[in-house]
Amino acid sequence: MEIDKARLYIGGEWTEAAAGTYFDVVNPATEQVIARVPDAGPQDMRRAIDAALAVQASWADAPAAERAQILLRAAQSMRAQLEDLARLMTEEEGKPLSESRGEIAYAASFFEWFAEEAKRVYGEIIPANSANKRILVIKRPVGLSLAITPWNFPAAMITRKVGPALAAGCPVIVKPSELTPLSAFAIAKILEDAGLPLGVLSVLTGTQPGPLVQVAMDEFSVRKISFTGSTAVGKRLMVQAAETMKRVSLELGGQAPFIVFADADLDAAVENAVIAKMRSVGESCVAANRMYVQRPVLEAFSRKLTDALATMRMGDGLQNDVTVGPLIDGRAVAKVERHVADAQKQGARLLLGGTRPQGPGYFYPPTVLAGVTDSMLIAQEETFGPVAAILAFDTEDEVIARANNTRAGLAAYYFTRDVGRVMRLAEHLEYGILGANDGLPSTAQAPFGGMKESGLGREGSHYGIDEYLDIKYVSLGGINC
Repeated sequence: MEIDKARLYIGGEWTEAAAGTYFDVVNPATEQVIARVPDAGPQDMRRAIDAALAVQASWADAPAAERAQILLRAAQSMRAQLEDLARLMTEEEGKPLSESRGEIAYAASFFEWFAEEAKRVYGEIIPANSANKRILVIKRPVGLSLAITPWNFPAAMITRKVGPALAAGCPVIVKPSELTPLSAFAIAKILEDAGLPLGVLSVLTGTQPGPLVQVAMDEFSVRKISFTGSTAVGKRLMVQAAETMKRVSLELGGQAPFIVFADADLDAAVENAVIAKMRSVGESCVAANRMYVQRPVLEAFSRKLTDALATMRMGDGLQNDVTVGPLIDGRAVAKVERHVADAQKQGARLLLGGTRPQGPGYFYPPTVLAGVTDSMLIAQEETFGPVAAILAFDTEDEVIARANNTRAGLAAYYFTRDVGRVMRLAEHLEYGILGANDGLPSTAQAPFGGMKESGLGREGSHYGIDEYLDIKYVSLGGINC
């Protein structure tokens, strides 16, 4: 789609905001405005809800195969338009083109996966206590759903929510981040062209998310909310959802440990540490935030990781040889700078980076800190930036306790050749996603989600569609009459 013609998508119509207001979308690599987008308000959300409710029953009753075909066509279209979609993503979010291409392929895989799952929403017959009865279990769409998505994966976080909602038979309203709205509009156009009935999908962008979302939270007919973002906002949404007992899926903040044992394949551990730390320049809720390295290999791992990160080239993601793009905005840079300064003040040693370059763009270089301790901010908060914080440990029991000493529980990584240890950590690390000798575990067929304050529910896998289905049972009597 042409980014200078971006409009709200409400009830199958490309339209302006009711208030006639706009906001700017900025390229974080250049700090230049690349688009002006309608700034939706409460009246626009009301229109989207009314449009969805008008088609809710017909979409719920549409054959699963029909819903599946629409999603499959959308997946195919995303792959066909991969280069254009990747460039659009890099312009609004900043990540290098190679990563944007990977994300578009990843995003398309959720449409494909849930197209297949749409045809596998099975019921059940349960043996009754009476010969005159039968008990039938059926699954039905939960109803109108609201998806609130973040800026760091502006395509994949939409398809991971919209895919299962549409597959289950739910109309859905998407409220993407105001920082990256263009990818959301592009996906809406793809679904429209794939034959999605008008009204089933709406996309609203706005700089005042509180009043915009509040309309949906107050509306009883909105039966489901799925949110990816900060833990603080997730908690507020959960409280609001309780007023009308909405179904809730929350994918919230992380504090991922990356654990390297002395028996690990050190080269593989370093290669995967670069992926787990630097994917999307560290702006990922599953990014490795605390790198615990067993003392016998501490020096070797630190040296190898520093050497690997030193080869990465920072710059505008539209340049083909760039591997490190900008952070999303000035606030993100300020948080990274605060964490690095605090660590150095408390005695951490800077092995690489640590200084923001001059010039336009929200850049911060790959940075390595050694001698980090658990008391430092960088070990207590989610940094969301390209800083590898290395902490030493001695024993397995010690590192499990330290890794678990957080309210977050989204992802954890560990590297070891000991099969018994692989299983022990799988059982005792308090995280929903575990990468055992794997720094990139995310995939459409696996259940993505966290424990503790990292959220509720699962996205992806066959569990993902269950988040959009209600279970009903029918007790059928009079069989032998």
